[in-house]
Amino acid sequence: MSNLFYALFHSWLQVEGNVSDNNEIDAWIAELNNNTKVDIHKIALKQSDFWFYDEDAGEIRNKNRSFFAIKGFQRKSGNTVVLEQPVILQNEIGYLGIICKEIDGVLHFLMQAKIEPGNLNKIQLSPTIQATKSNFTQKHGGKKPKYLDYFINAADYEIIVDQIQSEQSSRFYKKRNRNIIIKVDEDIPLEKNFKWMTLGQIKRLMRRDNIVNMDTRTVLSCIPYYAHTLDRETLSKMKHAANDAALVASVFDTHGEAMIPRIYQYINNVKMFEETTDALVPLSALSSWEEKNNEIVCKKAHDFKVVFCDIMIEGREVTRWTQPLFEATGIALFGMFTCIENGVRKFLIKAKKEIGCFDLIELGPTLQLEPSHLHGPYDQVGTVFMQKMKEQKHVLHDVLLSEEGGRFYHEQNRNVIIEINKEDVIANEQDGYFWVDYKTLNTLVQVNNCLNIQLRNLLSLLEV
Repeated sequence: MSNLFYALFHSWLQVEGNVSDNNEIDAWIAELNNNTKVDIHKIALKQSDFWFYDEDAGEIRNKNRSFFAIKGFQRKSGNTVVLEQPVILQNEIGYLGIICKEIDGVLHFLMQAKIEPGNLNKIQLSPTIQATKSNFTQKHGGKKPKYLDYFINAADYEIIVDQIQSEQSSRFYKKRNRNIIIKVDEDIPLEKNFKWMTLGQIKRLMRRDNIVNMDTRTVLSCIPYYAHTLDRETLSKMKHAANDAALVASVFDTHGEAMIPRIYQYINNVKMFEETTDALVPLSALSSWEEKNNEIVCKKAHDFKVVFCDIMIEGREVTRWTQPLFEATGIALFGMFTCIENGVRKFLIKAKKEIGCFDLIELGPTLQLEPSHLHGPYDQVGTVFMQKMKEQKHVLHDVLLSEEGGRFYHEQNRNVIIEINKEDVIANEQDGYFWVDYKTLNTLVQVNNCLNIQLRNLLSLLEV
């Protein structure tokens, strides 16, 4: 594993590839966006011959009971409903998998140019395989996903990471996918719409709006660096090679393990003493939601609505179908503060409850504001973040990134990382805030359902 670790770090540094250069990759994405035929338009649910509202179950589902369903969710405090909304039910665990291989001494990742029905811009950079269980068991009657057998037989290869991680818990109910990276040594046929890229090349594309999709970002955030101990000479060389020596120290040279029990002490208290109760209910039981103009909408300001679409995309396993999608009503803000303390880069995270969390609460970024909460009120940390963002000083990343286009319609959210002095913000652990190094986060991401998708996405943006 040690040799693989150095290969991963070296690939992270390589912003210029030696298989496909950046100009070639950019032209490839542009050509596919220009030439791939896509026709997506909204319809009424009753116009679908596959999806319908099941009165008995109280949910929107399809005739095969495959893929997913949409049902009502309610959270109660005592006998009072304090929150209700539609949620996506998708109990099956899908593959989000990337194959990597050393080519000419540099580790490359096999990336797919893929269109999802909800994508803003047709093509986005996806993992080698991105498939629900319904997909790869061919319940839809389509073709078997390319490269599937490598992941079915993953034990035959070097497994870099294999973790089950959560999805957007504000929309999905306890949804999880399998994030897996395998390294192969054999020759692999390069299928249409696939290219080899270094980790640095993928990170470069993450600086552009809506190019690298959510599934790629979450998989790459799980790469394990935490288990490697380096001697001082090696660490010094790595810091010298990198543009961000404090991040290298944060990844490879820290001892933040003492933070982990404190973090768990907080989240376990929340789990132990939470007094609200959650239940799935029929959609018709949601008194604050209604069907209007062929959409399911909230009667007051909310962060999304449910729409129905007729979809045609050439080149997919199935080229035409209908389905519901969740459409965001605005652009959310996911923000993270970072500081350098004693030469080590640290990140301010916050434990956050969400309705669809597999176990009530996960660790999120500093700030996670859905559209209906963008204008406050904020706590002290949020107030400082919004001020720093307005000043546009020491902003390391500020990019619009798409959410999961297979379930969400044209949803993009703003991802911002700002460097500050630690003293500029008062962040208390009793409020769920923790300053942690990358190694701590990298250790925790190896545990199922600990870091939420918003935090993992922000971590995937980091560049050494």
